[in-house]
Amino acid sequence: MKLSPRLKNTLITLVLVSLIGGLAALTHRFTGQIDITSNASNTLSDTSQKILATLSDKVEITAYLKKDATIRLQIEQLIARYQDHKANINLTFVDPASIPEKTRELNIGSEGGILIEYQGRLERLVFIDEASLTNALLQLANANERWVSFLSGHGERAPDGIANFDLGSFGKALDQHKIKAQPLNLATVQAIPHNSNLLVISAPAVPLMEGELTLIKQYIDKGGNLLLLTDPNNANLNPLLDMLGVRVLAGTLVDGQSKLYGIDDPSFVLASEYTKHPITKGFKTITVYPATAALEVDATSPFKAEALLSSAKQSWTETNVIAGKIRFDAGGVEKAGPLNFAYALTRTINKDTEQRIVVVGDGDFLSNTYIGNVGNLDMGLRMVNWLIHDDKFIDIPAKTTPDSNLQLSPTAIAVLSFGFLIILPVLLLVTGFFVWRRRNRR
Repeated sequence: MKLSPRLKNTLITLVLVSLIGGLAALTHRFTGQIDITSNASNTLSDTSQKILATLSDKVEITAYLKKDATIRLQIEQLIARYQDHKANINLTFVDPASIPEKTRELNIGSEGGILIEYQGRLERLVFIDEASLTNALLQLANANERWVSFLSGHGERAPDGIANFDLGSFGKALDQHKIKAQPLNLATVQAIPHNSNLLVISAPAVPLMEGELTLIKQYIDKGGNLLLLTDPNNANLNPLLDMLGVRVLAGTLVDGQSKLYGIDDPSFVLASEYTKHPITKGFKTITVYPATAALEVDATSPFKAEALLSSAKQSWTETNVIAGKIRFDAGGVEKAGPLNFAYALTRTINKDTEQRIVVVGDGDFLSNTYIGNVGNLDMGLRMVNWLIHDDKFIDIPAKTTPDSNLQLSPTAIAVLSFGFLIILPVLLLVTGFFVWRRRNRR
């Protein structure tokens, strides 16, 4: 039986429609994608995939960003690549303006922030890319509990205190990172606990007793890790600083560029550029230091010293009362910036153990009053993580796009322009003329 052309066309159409419908149904049932970019820019690195494989529970990512923030789409695309390998990663966007109290409680500034939660532990990011997110997940995957002892009994800032000058908010942040803060009064407990990964001494208001200094010096001699926070004109830590080879310069560091950020008090020192160090690697956020002493390291120090934080060129050490109009006294003891006000000290103990110490010339930047300022909390956490040797960092190089520009000589450009603007239109016209003429002859 011979099919008519109309019936044949109808059957072919039905077969094609059925085939397309079947393929469409399969795409809903089975999903997949292929990254055909030359640098695999839409694919997670093998390192990120391996770290995701170690996370057994769900990951909650909350991005506190304004509704009109253009970065929202970039974050969605980045998290989607992680979700391809781990389905139970949940992303939520929250406008900080809609929950101001919660935002203040979480120490999230006006620029927003990203919180990553896993098994009750938190990591926070201000800037997010594959390297920063993967390293945050790496930190969360570490379930080991660490202990940090905070010296007490001399008017130090308490890690569980609620006063403005205390470190209660910082203590809570440490707890969220599985780092337990414990007060230590050496007048009652005459030993530094063996389970302590780090000793923190935060600007004591009165001098330490001789017996306490002896215990702390023994702790340092044995390779104990230490975080020292001091203040301008505070001599109570000088016996320990002398042992480390660190000197506190006279006066208070003042910053001439603070007004550029809307801060009228010149004693607020801002840091926006950081030296190359594991603590500051990948860190791009401004940090604020409200009352700071400049520091110097003696050449005879038994430690290798690396500057962590430096003031701007327009800064100096002001030795007079900071009130009204102040100016640099070049003929006195005041020193002009840039000046260092934080150092990381290291030395090798017992051939294979690295002792780590950080000295900061400001005891206020981690206080309850100032810890919410831009990147202060993150800086404090980075310091502690490095000091307790929990500074594993995966370096995931950025995927750069290969140079795909086509460089043409002036002659080639002229030939192409002549061809597309003149020859091609003429050929189309000639072809069209012959087609028209041929049809008319019929």
